[in-house]
Amino acid sequence: MPAKKRGSKRAWVDPDDAPEWTQDQFNRAEVAVGGKVVQPAQGTLTRPRGRPKKPDAKVHTHIRLSPQVLRHFRGTGPGWQTRIDEVLQKWVKKHRKESRPRRARAAS
Repeated sequence: MPAKKRGSKRAWVDPDDAPEWTQDQFNRAEVAVGGKVVQPAQGTLTRPRGRPKKPDAKVHTHIRLSPQVLRHFRGTGPGWQTRIDEVLQKWVKKHRKESRPRRARAAS
């Protein structure tokens, strides 16, 4: 069994080496006294983390499918749930057109 490799030592960084805060950073920072927030953070500090939500984002749901359908789509490899979604979208698009009431032709 090979000997355990020694972890590399990190260089110690003196906290005094941190850059000075600007007045703008102080103005945007959250201020708390005794654990109670006196002034909430403002500006870039309050933005939510991560990727922005799409307006037409998919919705997480639970559906029951027959074993044959599940076996078929899972057998096609990764992305099988997206392919099920595409098939259902095509079905909805096709049937939406068929279910529209037809306009009556004007008598000539």
